[in-house]
Amino acid sequence: MSYTLPDSWLPVLGEEVSKPYFKELTEFVEQEREEHKVFPPRDEVFAALEATPYDQVKVLLLGQDPYHGEGQGHGLCFSVRPGVKTPPSLRNMYKELNDELGLPVPDNGYLMPWAQQGVLLLNAVLTVRESEPNSHKGKGWEKFTDAVIKAVADRSDPAVFVLWGNYAKKKLRLIDTERHTVVQGAHPSPLSARLFLGSRPFTRINEAVAAQGHDPIDWRVPDLAV
Repeated sequence: MSYTLPDSWLPVLGEEVSKPYFKELTEFVEQEREEHKVFPPRDEVFAALEATPYDQVKVLLLGQDPYHGEGQGHGLCFSVRPGVKTPPSLRNMYKELNDELGLPVPDNGYLMPWAQQGVLLLNAVLTVRESEPNSHKGKGWEKFTDAVIKAVADRSDPAVFVLWGNYAKKKLRLIDTERHTVVQGAHPSPLSARLFLGSRPFTRINEAVAAQGHDPIDWRVPDLAV
C-alpha cells in the first residue's frame, strides 16, 4: 500500500516517502489493518496535509496521536467528525476560546474551518489501533512528521508553531525561533487544564500571525445542527 502525498507537499516531502523507514512503516500499518481496526482510514491518513497546503500554513498545531474510538478521528489533530461528541481536550479549548475571546461554544468538534484558514492540525503519529492509544508510537511516523515540521520551519514565509504539553515541546529543536514564533503552554487535556485555561493562547497565536503579515485566524466553529 502506498500513501499518496497531496500535490503541494510533494516537493518538500517526496523524498521522505521513498526512504526505507517509510516503507517499513507503511508495511507495519497495513499489517495492523489486517489484524485490527486502525484509525483513521487510509484515505484520511494525510488529511491534515490535504486540508492545509504547504504554502498556506500560518499555524502548525501539534497533537500526539489520533483518537482511537470508532468514528472519532479523521486525520486532523483535536478534531472529530460531525455528529461525534466533542472530546475533553477540545472542550477545554472551546472553554478557553469562550473565556478569552467570547466565542460561543459550538455543537460539534469538527475543526475543518481552522484547517482551511491555514492551521495545520498535525498529529505526531498519524495512525492508531482501536482502543489502544500510542499503539503506533515509535514505528516511524515521528520521523515523517518531524520532516513536516522541518519543511514548514525551512520556509522563508514565517509561521506560528503551537506546542502544548511536554511531548510537543520536544519538537522545539526543529524550529528556527528567530524566524518563526513558538507558542508553548500546558496541554488542554483535563490532566493539565488548570494550567491551560486562562493562558490566552489563541490571542497570542493571532498576535503572532498578524505580526508575520498574515490575516488572523477566525477561531469560530459554526454549529452544524439544523
